[in-house]
Amino acid sequence: MNSTADTAGTACAAPARRVPRPRADALRNRERIVTAAREMFVEFGPQVPLDEIARRAGVGNATLYRNFPERSDLVHEVVLSVMSRTTDRADEAAAEESDTFEALRRFTHAAADERIGALCPMLDGTFDKDHPELLAERVRLEEAVQGLVDRAQQAGSLRADVAVGDLLVALSQLTRPLPGSACLDFDQFVHRHLQLLLDGLQAPARSVLPGSAATLEDLRRRDADARQGEGEA
Repeated sequence: MNSTADTAGTACAAPARRVPRPRADALRNRERIVTAAREMFVEFGPQVPLDEIARRAGVGNATLYRNFPERSDLVHEVVLSVMSRTTDRADEAAAEESDTFEALRRFTHAAADERIGALCPMLDGTFDKDHPELLAERVRLEEAVQGLVDRAQQAGSLRADVAVGDLLVALSQLTRPLPGSACLDFDQFVHRHLQLLLDGLQAPARSVLPGSAATLEDLRRRDADARQGEGEA
């Protein structure tokens, strides 16, 4: 009798449902959308029309909206992608370059190629800066870049009067054109200007810098002050 009951129970139990895995072409389309958005956010700002992003990605509008129903969903995915890829470049530079300043140099140029400048205009307005995924990726990026800066300063190859915040702010400013300028062939200037920046960062220092070094704490404090100002407004 127990066997019969067990059989009946098994027959009545709902079969386990398998969650369908995204098809390879669907994953490729999603990646193409994120890549196109990353490029166009740098060139035109995060308010670029979504149909223009779909056109550059080579997909239909329906495909874009199926993956990212709201603009904020796409912005969120681009920010995570840029942060994750940039952190990977920092880790690779630290692991593969024995010269500490060469590791910093390699990361700086790689961060430009990953469009780290796309992050700055996205962190305004209604963007959810406190999303757990974003916070975790931000910490991972900051720790990786802080490690590159610390090692270069300990080796005496990076001037002592700068901090990681100086590098991150300069990267943001030098790796994006003014929104709406549609500056073609911008990359050729980016890497030239980054090299000038790196020459200025290398020890020994050739001048006295005004102000004080910008640390990660300084950046977080300014971010908090900006949020408070937005709330009061």
